[in-house]
Amino acid sequence: MFESVAALLAEHEALQHQLSDPAVHADAARAKKINRRYAELSKIVAAHSAWNAAQEDLTAARELAGEDEAFAAEVPSLEEQLAETQERLRRLLIPRDPDDGRDVIMEIKGGEGGEESALFAADLLRMYLHYAESKGWKTEILERDESDLGGYKNVQVAIKSNATDPAQGVWAHLKYEGGVHRVQRVPATESQGRIHTSTTGVLVFPEVDEPEEVDINPNDLRIDVYRSSGPGGQSVNTTDSAVRITHVPTGIVVSMQNEKSQLQNREAGMRVLRARLLARQQEEIAAAASDVRKSQIRGMDRSERIRTYNFPENRIADHRTGYKSYNLDAVMNGALEPVIESCIRADEEAQLAALAEV
Repeated sequence: MFESVAALLAEHEALQHQLSDPAVHADAARAKKINRRYAELSKIVAAHSAWNAAQEDLTAARELAGEDEAFAAEVPSLEEQLAETQERLRRLLIPRDPDDGRDVIMEIKGGEGGEESALFAADLLRMYLHYAESKGWKTEILERDESDLGGYKNVQVAIKSNATDPAQGVWAHLKYEGGVHRVQRVPATESQGRIHTSTTGVLVFPEVDEPEEVDINPNDLRIDVYRSSGPGGQSVNTTDSAVRITHVPTGIVVSMQNEKSQLQNREAGMRVLRARLLARQQEEIAAAASDVRKSQIRGMDRSERIRTYNFPENRIADHRTGYKSYNLDAVMNGALEPVIESCIRADEEAQLAALAEV
């Protein structure tokens, strides 16, 4: 794996020269991509320097150990330091998901459990909003379909970051959240105090940086407008501001009625459509490539049950990584980082194992 370091160091130096060119910054999209890659490679450069320094320190200590006991005493700690720097460099050399630096569009949908599922969808949205706030990310509700008791039958939110380091990107963290989330608790609608099990689905799509990334032929779109409505069919406004966009070749349908302006709803709908088409393209490419890296943590099966939230026991459990803790109350308030870190770590271990086999 370390043979590839020289090429990455050279690439880092070349990118540094490009970033010093004012012409590069005239193209915002290009500059953004270069900055992302430069930030990623900068971590590898720093880790490689630390590894080299640790090697040199250990070599010097071993050479002087016979003459000075103080150097001999340092050898064990220097050996441990070398192993740590080598492991850090090894993990940084794992091929990174090219979408890690992207923002995301997340959709939370009610599943089995009726009104309780919709209420839990609202709880999950609140959890992700608090988590995003703790990371310094910006959020924007694109669409919501409220239930009678204040939950969500469906809610879509865009989550954005200004981070240049892909490892700190929104997709790098939230891509593991797609799947079925199971909740066990006494519903607000339960008069007998019995614990019910309900499910809520979460879909996560990397957002398209530039509209040109996904080619959409206007002739492939069928756009319908209709009057917005709220819970129970109550009228939200008296104009045909709601928009339904159908991408005929794929059958993907996006509906938006959150804004009072038809134009705003259409723009939001196109953002979601582009994200879904990008995800579809990537899935098709992955399915066609026999040597593609398949994450053991983030599969293509969106019906997979990934996590259980047990309120009576204050327990959260991730079924993919084996992570379990008894601080569900804190997690629901946004303390999601340890859960996500367990997914990142498990994904890295799976990739390292695959590279070792190769």
